[in-house]
Amino acid sequence: MAEIVGVEKTKLIFENFRGQQVTFPQRLYDREYVTGYVKDHYNGKNLKELSFQFGYSERRIREMLKENVQK
Repeated sequence: MAEIVGVEKTKLIFENFRGQQVTFPQRLYDREYVTGYVKDHYNGKNLKELSFQFGYSERRIREMLKENVQK
C-alpha cells in the first residue's frame, strides 16, 4: 500500500482503520453514473476506450447506449 499511496498516507490509514477489514466494490462508479458519462462522451469511435476506462465490456457499453436511445 505504501508504494501506491505513500508511507505517510499508509500510516494515516493504519491509524484510522487498524483492526478493521476494509473492502472495495468491484466498480468504483455506479451504473447510473457510467451510463450518463458514456452517453455524454461517446463520439462514435471511442467505445473501446470507454469500456476500458470503466471496466465494462464493449458489448455492455453498447447496451448502455441503446438504453439511453430508447428512453
